[in-house]
Parts: sequence; structure tokens; C-alpha cells
Amino acid sequence: MISAFKTKWAALPGVVQGAVWMLLGGAAFAGLSVTIRLATQDVPTLEVVFFRNFINLLIMLPWLMKIGWSALKTERFGMHVMRSTNGLISMFFWFTAVSILPLAEATSLGFTAPLFATLGAALILREDVRARRWIAMLIGFAGTLIILRPGLQVVSPGALAMLAGAVFVAVSMLCVKSLSRTESPNSMVLYMAILTTPVSAIPLLWVWEMPQGISWLWLFGVGLTGTCGHLCFNRAMAAADASAVLPYEYGRLVFVAIIAYFLFSEVPDIWTWIGSFVIFAAGVYIANREAAAAREARRTERAASETVMS
Repeated sequence: MISAFKTKWAALPGVVQGAVWMLLGGAAFAGLSVTIRLATQDVPTLEVVFFRNFINLLIMLPWLMKIGWSALKTERFGMHVMRSTNGLISMFFWFTAVSILPLAEATSLGFTAPLFATLGAALILREDVRARRWIAMLIGFAGTLIILRPGLQVVSPGALAMLAGAVFVAVSMLCVKSLSRTESPNSMVLYMAILTTPVSAIPLLWVWEMPQGISWLWLFGVGLTGTCGHLCFNRAMAAADASAVLPYEYGRLVFVAIIAYFLFSEVPDIWTWIGSFVIFAAGVYIANREAAAAREARRTERAASETVMS
């Protein structure tokens, strides 16, 4: 039965596979938000961050033992370090925000990461970002203002923490985009677990509290859902162009809103939904423009190669 399923799965178009992986990742990340909220009720946030990375490492070790140390062979260790550093810093901000913000609002603000990634691609990587992508990025940030409504209400520390986390997620996304050309999804997750676990253990010298009772279940859930979410996301990005699969990531907001309603009686206000839609539309447009630019670059490269050969 399993082999038959694998055969049918392999026969599916890459876009369909990517969409399924992205929806599964969205569900896992929704579970991550919920377990973070539950875990931080009794365990310090910095300790929850450590357990997220430690359990991630434990989950990935059987795969490492099966594949062998060759799984760690890479010529891009520095890029793995950069990705892991930014990923760890984003966790500190993101976990703090999720522990105090309404989950739907936190998730919506987290969707600004692709907008920051576009800005970083232009300013740091010196990519050619044309007028339409700049306009889409500004529209996306306008969606953020719709959610926050500065001047009409006080912008909370949690919202600022989530936006700061989104900046570091954006840098991590640029690293993943580069690493995915040469590294497997599993090796990227494994390297991040290996590099972040010992560093995230350092704050335990000051904040350690022995988890009690059901807190162990929530901590394991944080590690499990976080690992599954990243594996699914990486596989989605490897299966198809980002422009084709990224729209499905916004299904995470629906998952979060439903779970938060039943568990925490949280109901997103209309401004959160409107702002989320604006951010979503801007992100999808930017992803499509990036895909179009990549296709044009490939056509230009093929044309130049054919000219040289002739």
C-alpha cells in the first residue's frame, strides 16, 4: 500500500505536490503557534526556544543515523551558520510575540517576512527589484498598518516583537533560497538543529525551571510541529516555484483562527482580516513577479548558450 501511494504521489505534478506540502506545513505551523502559547504559560519563553531546537535535533537524529555522516557534507557551512543564526534570533522574537498576541494577529504580522525578504534582496543581494515589486511591497506594508492602526491604538510590544522576528525570518528565507540550490531539505533542517541547540541552551543558565506535568507535552509539541512545518515548507519550495506554492501558506491563518477560537475564544477583528488579505495579495504578486523574472533569466541564458554553440 505504501509503495502504491509513493508511486501515485511521484506521478503528481510538482505544483500539486508543493501545494500539499505547503498546506501540511501551514497546519503544522498553526500547531506550533498553539503549543507555544500553551507551553509559555508555565515555562519561560527562552526555555521553550531551547526545547524547540533540542527536540528538533532528537527527531532528526534517526535520519542522520540512517543516512550517515555524509548527510552533513557541505561546501556552504558559512551559509548554514548565517541561516541558523537568523533563524534562532527570529525564534526569540516570534515566540515572545505568540505568547502575548492574539494568534491570528501574530500570524498575519508574520506574513510580512516575504516583504522584508524582497527588501533584503534589493538592498543586500543587489537584485534588480523593479517598480511594480516596490509598489507591491509598499502595499503589503500598508496592510501591516491596517492591522496595527498606529495613532488609533497603541502598537503593542508583541506586535513590535513579531515584526522584528519577521525581519530575521526574511534573512533566513534568503539563505534558504540560496541553500536549496545545493542542499537537501532534510540537511538544512538538520544543520539548523545542530547549530541552534547548543546556542539556545546558554540562556538556561539564568531562566531554567523544571517543566511540570502537561508542560512536557506542550514542549514536545513545539519541537514536533516546528520540525514538521520546516520540513514541509522546504519540500514545498523544492517541489515547485515559490510563486506557485507560497499562496497556499496563507492557509495557515485559517487553521490558526479556527484553533484559537475554540481553544482561547479569540476572534480576529475585521481589520486583521483586511490587513491580512492586503499582505497576502502583495506577497503573491511579488512571488509571481520573482518567478517571471527567473523564467526570463533562464530564457536569456539559454539564448546566449545557443548563440555561443552556433
